[in-house]
Order: sequence, then C-alpha cells, then structure tokens
Amino acid sequence: MKRKMIKKYTGKILLICLLSNLMLSSCEEDLLEKTPLDALSTETFWTSENDAKLALTGVYARTKHKEEGQNFYGYSLLYLDAASDNGAFAARGREFVFTDGTLNASNGRITSRWRNSYKRIAGCNEFLANIEDVEMDADKKAEYIAEVKFLRAYQYFWMTTFWGDVPLITKVLTVDEANSQTRTPKAEVEKFIEDELNAAIAGLPETRPAKEHGRILKGAALAIKGRLLMAQQKWSEAATTYKQIIDMNVFELDPSYKTLFESTGDLSKEVIYSVKYMQDVQGTMVAMTHRPVQFGGWHKIEPFNDLVMSYDMIDGLPVEESPLYDSERPYDNRDPRLYATCFLPGVTEFLGKIYQAHPDSGVAGDGISGNRIGYAVRKYVDESYTGNLKTYGGDFPVIRYAEVLLSYLESTFEANGGTVTQQLLDETVNLVRARAAVNMPPIQVADFSRERMRNERRVETAWEGLRYWDIMRWRIAHIVCNGPVKGLKLTNDPANYTDYDVDENGFYIVDRKDFKEDVNYLWPIPQTEIDINSALSQNPGY
Repeated sequence: MKRKMIKKYTGKILLICLLSNLMLSSCEEDLLEKTPLDALSTETFWTSENDAKLALTGVYARTKHKEEGQNFYGYSLLYLDAASDNGAFAARGREFVFTDGTLNASNGRITSRWRNSYKRIAGCNEFLANIEDVEMDADKKAEYIAEVKFLRAYQYFWMTTFWGDVPLITKVLTVDEANSQTRTPKAEVEKFIEDELNAAIAGLPETRPAKEHGRILKGAALAIKGRLLMAQQKWSEAATTYKQIIDMNVFELDPSYKTLFESTGDLSKEVIYSVKYMQDVQGTMVAMTHRPVQFGGWHKIEPFNDLVMSYDMIDGLPVEESPLYDSERPYDNRDPRLYATCFLPGVTEFLGKIYQAHPDSGVAGDGISGNRIGYAVRKYVDESYTGNLKTYGGDFPVIRYAEVLLSYLESTFEANGGTVTQQLLDETVNLVRARAAVNMPPIQVADFSRERMRNERRVETAWEGLRYWDIMRWRIAHIVCNGPVKGLKLTNDPANYTDYDVDENGFYIVDRKDFKEDVNYLWPIPQTEIDINSALSQNPGY
C-alpha cells in the first residue's frame, strides 16, 4: 500500500528533483555545457556559482514544460480565457466546463494545474534550500534568490486565487509530510505572497541586457503585487504599486499591436515579463492550435461573438451607440485590435485567402478541430512564419506595460470612489488606445464609466489569460457566463432563417453557459489529492 501511494503521488506535493528534465536555458547558453544532468547528485552539485546558475535555469525551465500539461505560465495562460465569456476550447469540455455548471473534482485540467503548481513550488523550495550554502558573489546570489522568490509567489498567487485556501509549503517535504498537509487560510497565503514579492522587489534589477531577456525584473514583481492588491480591493495600495512601475520610465507602449504577440515582438519594451520559447528546440504548438483548418491548423480556440461585439467602432463609440455600425456588415469599421485578435469570416485575409467559417463552407474541421462558432484567434498566429507549426518560437508576454496602465487606472478610479480626471485617462487608457497601430479616439471623462474601463481591459488583453481572472475578481462571472453562447453572423433575416439556430440579430447560437454563483468562484480540490491525503478538505459545492 505504501509503495502504491508513493507511485500515485508522483508529481504532486513532494520533493521533485529540480534538475530533472531540464531543457533549454532561458538565461545563458553556456549553462548547457555542464555535466550530463542524469549524472548530477547533491554530493557533486551546489558547490559553485555555475551550479547555482544551472539550478536557476532549471527553475525557469519548469515554467514552460508543455509535456506536463496545464499550468499558469506561457501559452497555458491563454486557455483561461476559454473559461470566460471570451471564448472556448474547440472540444466542449476543457476549460468550458469551468463556467458551464458541470465542473467537478475529477476535472483533468484542474488536477493538472494543481499538480504542476506544486512541482514548480517544490523546485523553488529545493533551490532556496541550497543556494545559501553556495560560495558565490553575494549580489548575484541575492538576485538569484529574488528571482526564485518571485516565481514561487507567482505560483501561489494563481493557486490561492482559484482554490482559496491551499497548503502553503515553503520547504522540501518528505513523502509522509506531503501526504498530511492541510490547507492554509487564504489570508495567510496572500500575506506570504506579498512578503515574498516585497523581498523580490528589493533584490531585482529594473533592466537587463538583451541576452537576459525573459529573466525577472523588478517591474514584474511589482505588477504581480499590484494584481494581488487589486484582487484584495486594496485600491490605494495597488495604485501606488503600479505608479512605481510607471515612474521607473523603463517600459513603454509599442507602436505596434499585432507583432507584440509574434516573435518579432519578443524584445519589445512593452513586455515586462515573458515566457521564452525557441523554434524547433523548445517551441510551442500555438501556431498549429490557433490557425484555422482552412490554413493547415487545428482551430482549437474559438472566440465568442460577445467578445467580437465588445470592440468599439472606429469613431470610438460602442457598437450599440455608433452610427457607423451596420448590422448587415457587423465586422466593418471596428477597433483595429479586433482584426489583430480574431479571424473574422469573410473579412480576415491570411496567406492570400479570405477566412471562411460558415457551417456550410466545407472548412469546418475534422473532429479534433474547431469551427462550431465561426471565429478563430488571430493573436499569436504569425503569418510570416513558415516553419514547423508545432514548434513555433515566439515568446508569450505574461505582463505588458499596457496592463500596468489599465490597472493603474482601475485602482485609482476605485480608490477615488469611481471618479477620474481627464489627465488620468490621457495618461493611461488613452495612451493605450493611441498606439500607432490602433489609433482609436480618446475617451472623455463624460463618457467614462466602470463598464467602459472594464471593457477596455477586455479588448486590449483578450487571450492573454486575464479575462477569466477579471470576471472572477469582479464577481460578475455568474452574470456574463450564463445563457446562450453565440458565434458568427449567419443571416440578415433571422425571422425566416431555419438552417441553424440564431438569435434575433442573426448570430449563430451554439451552446450555453451556466456558472453557479454559490460554487464556481472557487475550483474544487482535485479528488485524486483528497484520496491520497484525507487532511485536505473540499471546497463547498463539490
């Protein structure tokens, strides 16, 4: 029985060898010129600065191991949007069930994120338990420690956000210890996160040379601290935290938008923290999963019409208010970010062809692919890329300066009781809207509201993993994730159209969501964990 439990528990809350499965260095290429990793042991390792450098590389590598399933890093983050009102994964299960009323403790996507979170935390704990004894430059050691503290705090930030109380583990555990952990109150976990982030902020640099792009910066730690404070509705503290990033004068908005999410934007000054990939060596399948079947991809992610309609018209007004909106041509004259974010049927040109997605178009997929909704994600799909679609090397921007500006606006707005000045708008949201590739009209104070502010976050950061977090912390998921799910426009004569189910405006009705307000604001603790460790309690409703 003991042996069976240990085997079953592999990959969960227990000591994981930090250096196993180490892949490409995200820091320095010479780290690969080391003793073969399968020959390393604690007796021969942790003896030099080079060992510490290699171990740090191992911690970073753990943030992007695609073979380990879902996590809170890199392209796994965008799947969180597939749990929101922004869209869905083509296979109706997946993250769709997070908000359709069927989520349960046996869900594999939940289990994978729990398991991988504690793998990464164990790697951080292993690093921090050994680094202090390494003889090396003191400043460099402090910086390494700050990076790993950030990564551990980042992991706990997502865990306590979605599970609430979680076991707070800060040291390497034995199997017996791991199998008897209890859940730590969320407030205590959040206090730990803030303390760790403060320590990281003190030890991290504001900038790095290009060869170290992807390593943690002070701005990244401040940004996650800002997210934590926003989630706690500590608005004044959050505003102060985001203002620190702004006042660094290190980051700036990129004049482009679409290329921010392609390999050409990897070194943009707008990117505060990204997960690094490298084509054909440690690449990602995003080029295959997002690309429509018509262009050789799998069309795995499908935006909802609700997201498409949330983009303003080019006159700066919402669809419902603008005289430019034509119900017969709903995709014309829209915010340029819509065209950079979504494949739109009959409109988007890609590789010399117009994207088609009508259910009768003959390009609807092959069983593993999407196109039941009609839209596809254009973001991250690099039209100039001609390599292997399964090993694309573009980085994933986890934190951008645009998010910082919009978060500073929200925090200040809420701290001031729901009021703003034109100067604040011009220094935040209007800067984001004014980037050269977007060039949308500025929002005036008279037209500003909480709804407009939240919508701007939605369209700017769509498919970056923030929408689900936003609707959960705003406690509006039970409102926006209830009712019919709609896709592309099928007809201009809905009253006489019978081929497919459509709404009163002729948009395709393809599914529905049913978020349970009293249950789904927390995820279930994976049943496999409770089966192993009876000391773990379950969240209500599961």
